[in-house]
Amino acid sequence: MANLKEVKERINSVSSTQQITRAMKMVAAAKLRKAQEKIIQMRPYSQKLTAILNSISSGTEGSTDIVYAQERAAERILIVPITSDKGLCGAFNSNVLKAATYVLETKYLGKQVTAMPIGKKALDFFRKQEMPLVTDFAFLFQDVSFDNVKMAAEYAMGAFEKGDYDKVVLVYNEFKNVATQFVQVEQFLPIEKKEIDSSNTSQVDYIVEPSREYIIEELVPNSLKIQFYKAILDSNASEHGARMTAMDKATENANDLLKELKLVYNRTRQAAITNEILEIVAGAEALSSSK
Repeated sequence: MANLKEVKERINSVSSTQQITRAMKMVAAAKLRKAQEKIIQMRPYSQKLTAILNSISSGTEGSTDIVYAQERAAERILIVPITSDKGLCGAFNSNVLKAATYVLETKYLGKQVTAMPIGKKALDFFRKQEMPLVTDFAFLFQDVSFDNVKMAAEYAMGAFEKGDYDKVVLVYNEFKNVATQFVQVEQFLPIEKKEIDSSNTSQVDYIVEPSREYIIEELVPNSLKIQFYKAILDSNASEHGARMTAMDKATENANDLLKELKLVYNRTRQAAITNEILEIVAGAEALSSSK
């Protein structure tokens, strides 16, 4: 049985860890509230803009003059895994890295793949892989703003337009709620064609003004940048939600461990007291018998 000093040290250690996890949970909750507000406000705008973009680019006529919708043989791939800079957020990072690895090994095996990791965890992981890297935007989460995210989107769009890459794929966590995040493997470029369902009465027939060319020139790039920004916001909110959940579970586990350790401490203490009493009684009996 462990001695009292060892058990007491373990209790103090677990108590200190519990204070840290509780504090980290509170910090994550505060950050989550802000991140959640951003993604909730962004989603309807992004979805509507994407729907308009799909309507304009759908069909043969709509896609021939949109450079970002041009289909090419997928020989050169740019994959953009989006993780966090820090750990202690459960399986948040590993799920993205596993999904990215699975896609590369199944769908793009034998292709020329370049990784543009966003987040320190993704950067550290892909540095160990034998593939070209674009590291200019790895620490994007140090200052999440549309201006910074726009530069990363513009790089991917410019490289696709020049023909450096035939396809750009995003891998990130989509935020649903505090406890739930879904890994998304999303084709960023080229813009995916979606057939218009003529039987769908909700389909909107857009009047394009001042001209279709102007809308394509202005709307399509901005829509793509917003789509990229939404993925970053989704990942940011998912990170804080995953960390909050992980720290909450860690706090509960620490509490359960403290209960067990205190029980062990009390038993050990009681056993020590019992031994001392037995020794005193044995000594008293020895003295009385010697007289």
